[in-house]
Amino acid sequence: MSEFKAFLETFKGVACVLSVDLKAEHGAERYHVVDGNDAYRMTVVKSLDEFVEDVPYTRYIQQAANFESLVESCASSGKPFHTYFDIELYNAWMEVFYMPLNSSDPDKKLVFFSYEMNPKADVDKLADISSETAANVIKTCLKLRETSDFNKSMKEVVKDIRKQCGALRCSILLTDYDKREYSLLCEDYDYQDEEQQPTDSYLTEEFRMVVESWPKLINKSNCFVITNERDMENAAKIAPEWIASLRYVGVKSIVIQPLRSNDKTIGYIWAGNFDVEKTMMIKETLGITAFIISAEIANEQNVRKMKIMSSTDLLTGVYNRNAMNNRISEDVSGDNEIKKPFGVFFIDVNGLKTINDKQGHLAGDNLLKDVAVALQEIKSEKLEIYRVGGDEFLIIAPDTTVESFSELKDQLIKRAERPERAHFAYGACHSSEYDDVRKAMQIADARMYGVKEEYYSRHPEYEWHNKPV
Repeated sequence: MSEFKAFLETFKGVACVLSVDLKAEHGAERYHVVDGNDAYRMTVVKSLDEFVEDVPYTRYIQQAANFESLVESCASSGKPFHTYFDIELYNAWMEVFYMPLNSSDPDKKLVFFSYEMNPKADVDKLADISSETAANVIKTCLKLRETSDFNKSMKEVVKDIRKQCGALRCSILLTDYDKREYSLLCEDYDYQDEEQQPTDSYLTEEFRMVVESWPKLINKSNCFVITNERDMENAAKIAPEWIASLRYVGVKSIVIQPLRSNDKTIGYIWAGNFDVEKTMMIKETLGITAFIISAEIANEQNVRKMKIMSSTDLLTGVYNRNAMNNRISEDVSGDNEIKKPFGVFFIDVNGLKTINDKQGHLAGDNLLKDVAVALQEIKSEKLEIYRVGGDEFLIIAPDTTVESFSELKDQLIKRAERPERAHFAYGACHSSEYDDVRKAMQIADARMYGVKEEYYSRHPEYEWHNKPV
């Protein structure tokens, strides 16, 4: 039994003593678990008899660069510290205490380590931070409420964080690992540094592979930090291409903090070439700030999804009738006028009732989807396509001359009755005839019925649904 056993058993929570072997190379062999109380032992072994004293910590938990960095910082600084963070590995919030201890061995430094885990964040513990961190976090919250413009407020936040970190760059990158989609939300960098370039210029396939290496580096911890060449070398073992690129652009220190919502990583906030003397303060600030920012981003994403769902036809993927009504209302009120000249097309699917009756509604749905695809195939970036009824579609073509509108009409005609594809009738009206969009829609609708009547006269095998009396 080690000399620390009795001391450790005075703690009700999980506690152990760690050693830092100053003669050992940096890595797992440098950090040992000297001893732990029974509460700690039972978290790392199945029975108390299996616990072995003074062994590399990786005997009991997986190697974590962030953990090693924290132990090293406490041992080298000789100062205790406390942190509270969301750790993906355990899907929990962890409150951690590190405290340097006296060592009789000049080649070793000792650190007391204790932690407590909870499945959900404790607001009181989140608020138990240094005055400097508290000031930074409050500033962040105020920035997020200064304007209703989400992107603008986020840019102001990263600008403040960059300055707090003393970094050359601070960025927020959004990630969807399932879809392999990564996008820059906002960033701020030292524009006086001629070597600094916008992150957008780096968003290549190679950079996507770099982003996909970050989970391995973070290793389900709360963050990943590089403060010196030793850290660079360790990271290079996992992501050599990324480390090579960092060295190429002159990055000597970097901290990456995951942004998590509903147990899922939705992005990262990272700062490059920061003030390494402020590492602990920066980690604490980013940890709390990330908690707030994650909630803001997740809320913005949910609002955006709701807007999309409220304006999108779920079957065909084009805009729905609600979106059309809003668009027309915006034009009439002048809030968002349809740019003139414009044109409109009214489209009605042919044969839908017969297909539904004889082949089932699934076949009818496929018919509708095929028409939507045909309309989206029309070569124009300006078209607004709406499904306004069961078998009716509307196209608004803003900022379109008579000549361009005629070309669009030709494309529509070529797609209206293609073999083995859905057939549809159409009607068209340009603002050169009627510059009120509502009147133009009425004219296009009336003309569509004339085309539809001619189609059914040639195809008596189809029943005309909603035929005008």
